Amino acid sequence: MRRPAMLTDERGSSPVEFVLVGTLLTALTLAVLQVAFAIYVRNVVHDAAAEGAHYAALADTSPGEGVLRTREVISRAIGPEYAEDVSVGEDTSLGHPSVVVRVRTTLPVLGLIGIPYGMEVDARAPVETLGEE
Repeated sequence: MRRPAMLTDERGSSPVEFVLVGTLLTALTLAVLQVAFAIYVRNVVHDAAAEGAHYAALADTSPGEGVLRTREVISRAIGPEYAEDVSVGEDTSLGHPSVVVRVRTTLPVLGLIGIPYGMEVDARAPVETLGEE
């Protein structure tokens, strides 16, 4: 039994396959880039929090100056909208006084658009003391 000619004719299928595969590869590439961007934002925010904690832990600075330093670093790297919720506190959970800087910021999901307060990063630094007399 022979099939009709129109069922075995494959002319015109290459452009359709190209569009389908191209769409899939483009979506995959964009997803990988978005994950890389989210990791970049997390690393910048963590490094800024660590720098702010170390700065706030110095003997001649106040905790508020650590918050300002953290906001400045985040604002320069990824934008001021990512540096809106920065807090500082003190902690002794590691057995010695420490300064803790906590940053809650947007987790980017689609470009810079993301989940507000979807990412929280903490950084600690031991409090510097001048020599005891």
